Amino acid sequence: MSKTVPANHNAYIITGPTSGIGRLTALELAKHGTVVLVGRDRGKLDEVQKTIEQRGEHAVSVVCDLSDFASVRRVAAEIVALNLPIVGLLNNAGIFPMRATKNALGWDMAFATNHLGPFALTEALMPHLPNGANVVFVCSGVEDPERKPAKAAGFRGGRYISAEASTRGEWKSGGSAMPGADAYATSKQCNLATVMVFARETPRLRFNALEPGFTPNTGLGREANVFLRFLLNYILPVLAPHIKYWSTPKKAARVATKVLIDASGQTGIYYDEGGNPMLGSALVRDPRFTARVVAETRALLATVP
Repeated sequence: MSKTVPANHNAYIITGPTSGIGRLTALELAKHGTVVLVGRDRGKLDEVQKTIEQRGEHAVSVVCDLSDFASVRRVAAEIVALNLPIVGLLNNAGIFPMRATKNALGWDMAFATNHLGPFALTEALMPHLPNGANVVFVCSGVEDPERKPAKAAGFRGGRYISAEASTRGEWKSGGSAMPGADAYATSKQCNLATVMVFARETPRLRFNALEPGFTPNTGLGREANVFLRFLLNYILPVLAPHIKYWSTPKKAARVATKVLIDASGQTGIYYDEGGNPMLGSALVRDPRFTARVVAETRALLATVP
């Protein structure tokens, strides 16, 4: 940790702060207080921290693999031990593997990284957050099977069967033909379900979700082929500001920061790429479904030694 961090400085935690939207959001958040950078790669974390500190702002880096629950528990304890006045947590980290991969427990890597890890980290930190603290999950409109731009892109919405089935990489039939799409959409549907339940369960804190818009040049496309990466990084970003539902990493970072530092007390809100309230799928609007997702997630994580 930087020795220059003032003890009375508001602090914000962000996961996945080393590339894309996360990196720009971390730099934006540093204007408002100390940033706790949580990511897998020590070298990349140090680079972002150095960039922040060269501007006279404050950051601390904590190494964590969100797919490894021992790592998540250790990091939660490390963050608490920093004794910083944390007023916000942004669950931004996410992956979109083009092929099924497994974590150390043999569980689907996308589901573990995108849903189970952020869920476990948030629950571990919640008792230590002050009243009114904001917790924001970066979600995605691809969880909604009726959302037209998501359908046009080849998604077929979240395909949740159960938490256990998700760890096995099993999804409801009738899903997407695109590799990785069902895992990603389902994990993001579970993020959104988590926000809705946590907002009901814990009114002393604020839980909200953000759909950052389709932002082509982010780290999510890192496994795409060379031609698709070229399109994502150089051609589509030029078009993004002019297309509905699309965004840029810079704009998404500004919106994410605005939602995280918001002092209005709003909770249980799903914000779109412009920072306006939007609706999720019919499933995430059903309290029975969202309660089942959270109950099954808790039961599953309770089995991890």
